[in-house]
Amino acid sequence: MPELRQILNVVTDRGSKYAVTGCPVTDRASVDAALKQLKRDKKFAKATHNTWAMLAADGTPLKGDDGESGAGMVIVRMLERAELYDHLIIVTRWYGGKHLGGDRFRRVQDCVNAYLDAL
Repeated sequence: MPELRQILNVVTDRGSKYAVTGCPVTDRASVDAALKQLKRDKKFAKATHNTWAMLAADGTPLKGDDGESGAGMVIVRMLERAELYDHLIIVTRWYGGKHLGGDRFRRVQDCVNAYLDAL
C-alpha cells in the first residue's frame, strides 16, 4: 500500500473543517485499501464525509460521495483537467453545524487544488 499524502486543515468554512489525502492506486481494491488505511485514524473514521475519486489509466472514473451528493464528480472533473490517472484523492469534511449550500463544492475544489499544487 502506498503511503498516503495528507494536507490537514486546508480550509475552514462556517465551522466545517476540510482535509485532503491522496495516493497512487490502480483499481477499486487499492482504493478500498487506501480508504481503510485512512479510517484507521479515528479522526478520519469519525469525519462526516470522506468523498473520493480516481481516474483509471483508461479514463474510467470511480467515485464515492459518502453522503456529500455530487462532490465525487467535482473531484473527477478536476482529475480529468489535471490529466492525473491512477491516483486517488479523498476530501474529508468534519461538519461544523451550518449548511454550506453550493459553497461546499468550492471547498472541495480548494482541497483538490491544494493537493494538486503539492504534487
